[in-house]
Amino acid sequence: MKNKLQMNIAMLGHKRIPSREGGIEIVVEELSTRMVRLGQEVTCYNRSGHHVGGKEFDIKKLNQYKGVNLKYVFTLKKRGLAAMTASIFATLEIAFGKYDVVHFHAEGQCVMLWLPKLLGKKCVVTIHGLDHQRAKWGKMASRYIMMGEKCGVKYADEIIVLSGAVRDYFKKNYGRETRFIPNGVNRPVVREADSIRTKFGLEKDSYILFLGRLVPEKGIRYLIEAYKCVNTDKKLVIAGGGSDTYAFMNELKEMASIDDRIIFTGFVQGQILDELYSNAYVYTLPSDLEGMPLSLLEAMSYGNCCIVSDIDECVSVVEDKAIVFKKSDVIDLREKLQAVCDDETIVKNYKVQAADFICSKYNWDEVVEQTLNLYKK
Repeated sequence: MKNKLQMNIAMLGHKRIPSREGGIEIVVEELSTRMVRLGQEVTCYNRSGHHVGGKEFDIKKLNQYKGVNLKYVFTLKKRGLAAMTASIFATLEIAFGKYDVVHFHAEGQCVMLWLPKLLGKKCVVTIHGLDHQRAKWGKMASRYIMMGEKCGVKYADEIIVLSGAVRDYFKKNYGRETRFIPNGVNRPVVREADSIRTKFGLEKDSYILFLGRLVPEKGIRYLIEAYKCVNTDKKLVIAGGGSDTYAFMNELKEMASIDDRIIFTGFVQGQILDELYSNAYVYTLPSDLEGMPLSLLEAMSYGNCCIVSDIDECVSVVEDKAIVFKKSDVIDLREKLQAVCDDETIVKNYKVQAADFICSKYNWDEVVEQTLNLYKK
């Protein structure tokens, strides 16, 4: 029998859980599993198809994960169509299901939000970033995403944003009030270099790390250009897979081909991911566009000195606890990289304060509590 305080919640917009294919997947897993532990009924609608890192990362389809119900929806595995088809079929099923709350993740997923709203369900949207601005999407895909954004603005009961800049965007362009609820981060176990030594020849403090999706808006072009002019024996490790961006990945590898200090690891997870975070000399995120970068929160939680672009979505996270360079400025980035390579004291000073700062500022339990309170309003 359903408890009066229990809600039946549906989530969609992620690729699949459990997975680290992107930040949205991490957010959906953290929210849904913690809500279940608090007595809520949660169903997550996973896409069908292969892991973005390749078939070797596929796992067996599960009906449940840590108490979360998992359902799989039809997904057309073509560039620009996977997210659209999965969200349409998920929304159709959810609309006629017995759910109290429907939580859409990402604006492009909201094109059919009006349907569950029409059928009496509370609809909440989390804007993980202004996706229509992402360089990987063509005109048609960007228009579709904008349709979702406008539908969310018009019909959603609540819109959650992850930064002040995005909150200002919705207020300025639509006059729509939004709720700021950030992402969270867990305090990790720091690991010694073991698997990364065997697989990539990496030792502690021997490399500068970028870890994230290999997409144009992450600023990886600037990073490679800047790094090639840095006088250091520290390697540049670029860890992550693509997301409908395989031509861009090839472009990056071509750019890096003349510098044997640059290592591409491909998609990483598990122990190798932990070891890369744990043993980096510096972590860098040179993005032009972000929502709220979970990789940055994670990097700081491992006690890393971070170098980030001066976009609001990064600066508001790190405050004065990281090094900031001018967005898209290769020369400024090169100078910042050279400075930390030349002076270990700078790096140590940032490392000593990073983990405690970020783990106290961003807490998943608080995020879940705020989200559930929003559901109940």
